[in-house]
Amino acid sequence: MFKNLGPMELGIILLIVVMIFGVGKLPEVGSAIGKSIRAFKKSQESDDEEEEETPKPKKRKAVKKTTTVKTPIDDKTQSA
Repeated sequence: MFKNLGPMELGIILLIVVMIFGVGKLPEVGSAIGKSIRAFKKSQESDDEEEEETPKPKKRKAVKKTTTVKTPIDDKTQSA
């Protein structure tokens, strides 16, 4: 995704972030982003653990339903 992101591009992004939030807010922003990433990873790990604990439902065999249709020929053979 960020394969072509070099040092010049990272410097420009950092400069824009400093201009938007200011130097004093950078530690707070970094902390908030770090907490968000940790919470996201923790929720993914707990979802993976829950999937391992719950047994997968067994596949049921398909039941072939058959229907009978009476035709006029069947009615004549049964009544005779």
